[in-house]
Amino acid sequence: MRIARVLTRLNLGGPARQVLASDPLLSARGHAVRIFVGSPESGEGDLFETARARGLDVVRVPGLARGWSLVGDLRARAFLRTALAEFQPDVLHTHASKAGALTRWASGWLGHLPRVHTFHGHVLEGYFHPMVSTGIAALERKLARKTDRIVAVSHATADDLVRLAVAREDQIVVIPPGIDLAPFLALSGGNGVLRSLVRAPEEAQLVGVFGRLAQVKRPEWAIDVFELLASRYPRLQLVFIGDGDQRGMLERRIRALPASCRERVHMLGAVDDVALLYADLCAVVLTSRQEGLPVALIEAAAAAKPVVATRVGGVGEIVAEERTGYLGTSVDELAYGLAQLLESPAEAHAMGQRARMRAQSRHSAQALATRLEQLYQAVVAARSARA
Repeated sequence: MRIARVLTRLNLGGPARQVLASDPLLSARGHAVRIFVGSPESGEGDLFETARARGLDVVRVPGLARGWSLVGDLRARAFLRTALAEFQPDVLHTHASKAGALTRWASGWLGHLPRVHTFHGHVLEGYFHPMVSTGIAALERKLARKTDRIVAVSHATADDLVRLAVAREDQIVVIPPGIDLAPFLALSGGNGVLRSLVRAPEEAQLVGVFGRLAQVKRPEWAIDVFELLASRYPRLQLVFIGDGDQRGMLERRIRALPASCRERVHMLGAVDDVALLYADLCAVVLTSRQEGLPVALIEAAAAAKPVVATRVGGVGEIVAEERTGYLGTSVDELAYGLAQLLESPAEAHAMGQRARMRAQSRHSAQALATRLEQLYQAVVAARSARA
């Protein structure tokens, strides 16, 4: 098949990591895959050249970016319309709201083209003003009527799409994220890489927070958790790996900490290859207010690290509570879960091992590529049968 994939940007987030994992496998199976991407925001990192270095056919779409811009969006739409006509894909797969809306709009005249769209989570409620959310839901509902299959990365996301009447139950398929697990599965014990970067002593208990420093990720909660536990666990140190528009706020929070605590909170910024950083961690914390199914928790599981995370979206589909980590809905509950891991390193290690076994069977790149291939074959066959 000729497969066109369109993403708003190839930043350091989950959708890009999944493309890097699955698309080389699809190409190796004989499919022609072309990936159309926009430009990331400052501090998000950019995996465009990484994708090219892995032999992927990647095309930059001028004007395509995360924010809404009349001039940029019209420019991106015109480019996509021409580029898709030239590539003549057998199936079109879009990802997330912005790329999904522009591309399905741009491809509307290609009536025969089977369309697939993935929700890697959603911004349909609790993200914008209610009137804006209503408008976005109405737009997604209209676009879904012209889409052959809607992919949700978790059952929780699928349930939301049905509840909000964005898509029909029989239109949705759940395909969990998959990544290249090998670098994480290869980790065994500490390697000193992260300790060296943050100049932490050997006895320090390092806890990592991975992902964009954005409002929806609520990274300030991680500092709240740290403040609750800092005096009780003097070896505890917190490390943020990522960047975003909330960095300034976090830096001010860190500067406001007592001197004895300030030096125990570190910000590394965006890191292209994070696998080696997991080795020195004793746990991973996720504090998001909304999620689909976060790739950072898949990475943590494959690295055999227990997690403490907010009970949102599909998080509970990857974290088995009190078996591979702890879930909570408040700072106090997250602090309690992290305290359990810090108190019992042996049990934390056992949780990490259980998490690794679950990740191996559910979230490999091979599994993702196979599920996508089967989905593409199904929508192409169904569209051909109707024609």
